[in-house]
Amino acid sequence: MANTTSDSHDHGSHDHHIIPLKTYLSVFAALIFLTVITVLAAKVDFGAFNAVVAFGIASVKAGLVLSIFMHLKYDNMLNRVIIGTSVFFLLVLWFFCILDIVTRIGQESTL
Repeated sequence: MANTTSDSHDHGSHDHHIIPLKTYLSVFAALIFLTVITVLAAKVDFGAFNAVVAFGIASVKAGLVLSIFMHLKYDNMLNRVIIGTSVFFLLVLWFFCILDIVTRIGQESTL
């Protein structure tokens, strides 16, 4: 007769985390608050920092969703490193795109 209890613990890497409802409601309230801040920030002119402010607020919101709703906070370190590396290379890509746009010389069309 097979022991089903020991078989279920052999796959130990897929543990489920019980997160209190209070945490979900707190994160939801934070996301709503940050959305309001996003709308208010869109009405204010920060000059060259408009995109920086918008991406900063969006990054905080994405971090909350990743950590709580996608359980990254409770996951193992390898997944955190993979996500962190992905975000790092995304930032490097954005940096070079912005650098390319800023350093272009305006040319008039010859057509």
